[in-house]
Amino acid sequence: MTGQRFEVVAYAHTWGEHRVFFHKPADERVYSIPASWTDVEGIDPVVALGAGKAHFRVADLLALTRVLDELEEGGVR
Repeated sequence: MTGQRFEVVAYAHTWGEHRVFFHKPADERVYSIPASWTDVEGIDPVVALGAGKAHFRVADLLALTRVLDELEEGGVR
């Protein structure tokens, strides 16, 4: 979806994060993705300061470790 533009239907805090809701062209279904995956919130200061040196944000890596720990324990909540 990089480089594509979509009309935003809604912007909301759901499922523990900010999400962008949109329609794909010629499709009535509403899709949503994390707002952090878009430019709707502007450039993340961590990404801007990292200037391409870091591939992942610390907060995202910590969230990933929590998910992996839960998977090892038998499931994600």
